Amino acid sequence: MRKLFLATIIFALLFSSCKKDPDPVETGLTDAMARDSLYYLMRQWYYWYDRMPVVKKEDYSGPYELMEAMVYPDYDKWSFVADYNEFIAEMSGEFVGHGIRIGVDDGQKARIAMIYKRSPLYQSGVRRGWIVRSVNGYDIAGIITRGDAAAYNNVMGAGTAGVTNKFIFTKPDGTDVEITSAKSSFDVNSVLFFDTLHLSSGITGQLVFEAFIIPSPAELDTAFRFFEKCGIKDLILDLRYNSGGYLHVAQGLASEIAGQAVYNSGSAFATLQFNDKNLDENYTYKFSDPDYSLSFSRLVVISTRMTASASEAVMNVLKPFMDVITIGDTTNGKPVGMNGWSVGEKYWYWPITFKIINKDNEGDYFEGITPDKSVPDDITHDFDDRNELCLKEAINYLESGTFSAKRSDKFYRYPQYSEKPAWRSSGILLK
Repeated sequence: MRKLFLATIIFALLFSSCKKDPDPVETGLTDAMARDSLYYLMRQWYYWYDRMPVVKKEDYSGPYELMEAMVYPDYDKWSFVADYNEFIAEMSGEFVGHGIRIGVDDGQKARIAMIYKRSPLYQSGVRRGWIVRSVNGYDIAGIITRGDAAAYNNVMGAGTAGVTNKFIFTKPDGTDVEITSAKSSFDVNSVLFFDTLHLSSGITGQLVFEAFIIPSPAELDTAFRFFEKCGIKDLILDLRYNSGGYLHVAQGLASEIAGQAVYNSGSAFATLQFNDKNLDENYTYKFSDPDYSLSFSRLVVISTRMTASASEAVMNVLKPFMDVITIGDTTNGKPVGMNGWSVGEKYWYWPITFKIINKDNEGDYFEGITPDKSVPDDITHDFDDRNELCLKEAINYLESGTFSAKRSDKFYRYPQYSEKPAWRSSGILLK
């Protein structure tokens, strides 16, 4: 069986047909040589090759600039070129920074929206929901609200281990604390939280999942082993900050949720459809054999505009087999995927090369997957706080079978900044 992957969108490492790929240059690689290899690769493999702008490759100094010029602008926001080593490190879970995502709430206060457990600030006690009053004396809330990425990066400094910042936080009890923290290198946790909720409808699992990366299967295994032991009846899958990752991880997660009966039926997990130059690469993947005895008739997913790619694929492929109820915001809208080519151990090329559809041939969600109930991302509470608006709505639905009455206040969507590379996340979510 072929082994596929997906990241930022859905992407895939090279299939067995290596003879079709540009000859790699292992030594003496120049930017012009790398640029030329990308040019010919795009003409053969790019999903929208017949809609690319006409370019003269010699007008561009290297592959970064050429990729930007060649993509089909009406749809493609995702094809990218990445530094070879940075890409490998990122998808292996290696991280350098404070390990935080900062956003602003509806009261215009900056808050920690997400934090990795191995990050320096987490070790200092910082949690999701804490107010960030200032960083190095700067009003970080104002900078984020203005969408001033340059100012934000200037305040936070380079993504290098040892870079130190002084934070002033307001804790949930209302007290202020000053923490001076140095950015460091650590391995991220893709499962941000998991536990059970004892509801009137039965024991429910809650899983907050942030990325489909190499360490994820082991982390998901721990969570689902716990869920099986607890005998959960329903699952709340929180994908609000999950922008994608490896397809085999998505396949594994979807298979655990779909259960043994779906696997035994031999049902299709997903089908990849390539351009008309590569129709022989079209392939249908089956669900894998689940490790745990769980079966759900419904799945509640929490989503935002940052929910993309592999996350959307999981939602879409499970639709034919159960009720998939979505709470939160419309997803990003990435029903297409990428093949990856490494060049001279200097670059990775990830152009859009295929579309992914489910068992019922559904998959054109370029406008995103609209939630059944629009609820703001409530960064004033931690993930396990039942007062957090998305979790509260999910619990209400599972217990009553209906959504709560329409909120009197407006739905809001405010910017957030993360420390991830631009190709892994847009970095900022604009209103």
